[in-house]
Amino acid sequence: MPFATTDLCDAHAVQVAEPLFRNFGGLTSFSGAMVTLEVFEDNSLVRAALEEPGQGRVLVVDGRGSLRCALFGGNLVALADKNGWSGVLVFGAVRDTRELSAAKVGVKALAAHPMKSEKKGLGRRDVPVTFAGVTFTPGEWLYADEDGVIVSASKLT
Repeated sequence: MPFATTDLCDAHAVQVAEPLFRNFGGLTSFSGAMVTLEVFEDNSLVRAALEEPGQGRVLVVDGRGSLRCALFGGNLVALADKNGWSGVLVFGAVRDTRELSAAKVGVKALAAHPMKSEKKGLGRRDVPVTFAGVTFTPGEWLYADEDGVIVSASKLT
């Protein structure tokens, strides 16, 4: 269903993320219930989450804002697309930007970086994470478009 974050902000009480994120995905507008990850320079849990059926959800990855390596890239966007994820929000870096822009998945992140991450299986899943002035809580709803990222405790219409 089409939406505009500006209209949702006008009509509902929502949290609005600071304007830190760039669009990298093939979809500039995406929404869904959130699955959250807290990781640092290790994307093992990102892959594990995206291997599950997405069911239109959004994966929120708190990479602590690290820009020293990418937490998401071409192989993972293909997995997200195949498994029905609506989008991915990364508080960190991504890579393979041409592949990201060709996928039918929304992707927002701080920046691009060519280095891949570690693979040690470290991090936490389905915990509230806070960055960009917003607390992202598993099961709540994220809406993102060209104007920004907002979060609501429930699905908005």
